[in-house]
Amino acid sequence: MPFIDSFKDAWEELWHHKMRTLLTLLGMVFGVGAVIAMLSIGEGAEQEALKLIDTMGLRNVIVNAKIMDQAQQKEIRNHSIGLSKRDVDVVTESLNFIEASSAEKNIKSYLVLVNGQKSDASVVGVTSSYFNLSGLSLAQGRLFSEKDDQSFSQITVIGSYVAESLFPQQNPVGKLIKVNHVWLKIAGVLENKTLNKNEFEGVKLGGEKNRIFIPLQTALKKFKFSDFDNEIDTFKVKVKKGIAPNLAAKAINLIINQRHGKTDDYEMVIPAKLMEQHRQTRRIFTIVMSCVAGISLLVGGIGIMNIMLATVLERTKEIGLLRAVGARQKDIMNLFMVESFTVTAVGGFMGIFLGYVIAQIIAFYADWVVGFSITAIILAVSVCAFIGLTFGIYPARKASRMDPIEALQRD
Repeated sequence: MPFIDSFKDAWEELWHHKMRTLLTLLGMVFGVGAVIAMLSIGEGAEQEALKLIDTMGLRNVIVNAKIMDQAQQKEIRNHSIGLSKRDVDVVTESLNFIEASSAEKNIKSYLVLVNGQKSDASVVGVTSSYFNLSGLSLAQGRLFSEKDDQSFSQITVIGSYVAESLFPQQNPVGKLIKVNHVWLKIAGVLENKTLNKNEFEGVKLGGEKNRIFIPLQTALKKFKFSDFDNEIDTFKVKVKKGIAPNLAAKAINLIINQRHGKTDDYEMVIPAKLMEQHRQTRRIFTIVMSCVAGISLLVGGIGIMNIMLATVLERTKEIGLLRAVGARQKDIMNLFMVESFTVTAVGGFMGIFLGYVIAQIIAFYADWVVGFSITAIILAVSVCAFIGLTFGIYPARKASRMDPIEALQRD
């Protein structure tokens, strides 16, 4: 019998026992649904992680000054001057695998004013290389250059939210903005980089859209700071391709530790290490969910075997009649294998829909991103079909090996 005819017969048999077929399908439906939902959430998490890590730079190593009160800073200054531009220079000059570097200094702003309108934007002085190392792109105007930095230019680049709130429906480029007592000319506006989360593995992200950036030298010259402040608050270095950021961080730590008199006044953030931690968490999640989905599919497979055995028993006379009119053992086996495959195929496709719904519900309530891929669907349906065929072998062989005379005589 051609496959298409066997499939039609199998479908008619399943449709004839709707409730039994539905109960048989449930294991497969939930199993495939769990696999699809798991892989979709995992794929979405990976995409979101890559997007988040891009803001820090996967090949970057970030050094931050530790936050301390004034008393602690005063005590620390007996042993270390804190993070400085010289730290950046020494690290860059000493290590030949450093591709680029940037530095930044937070400014305590008590007034950010445009045409009488105040803003809560934070102000930070940065070197011209900061934007490239932070994965920031320009929407309007221009970024400031190293020449602007060295000449103490009173210009600024603002984030997208600052532009929208202070200059609605306007082009901010060329306009003036007052920070504390200093007037700054807006040179450019950063592109809005929308992130679904504002932190990654405990590290805050995405604050650039509500920031005002000015050249670092301008910041250090035009604004006042405490005598015990670090000269810079953060610096980043980008390591060359082929160099592991973890190993680079160890070398950087040795240099800074020596320069700071082995004082614990700084901390390091390694985006590549954070990414590995995220992937490890994802792997654990995948293993747990795979076990749950696997158990569901196994139970579904056992259910299919049980129902197929009952079907063989019900259709004993039909099997005997088919054998009597010339059907071979191979034909009988194919008939029941096709029926088993049909059950799993229907369950698999229903599971795809259920998995999509589950993933969307989780994404909505947990504020997660989901990503669907053809690979996930093919994998889930393939596993489902494999289990269906595997658990259908025994009932099909039992049917094919029946003695036709005994089958016809059985009540």
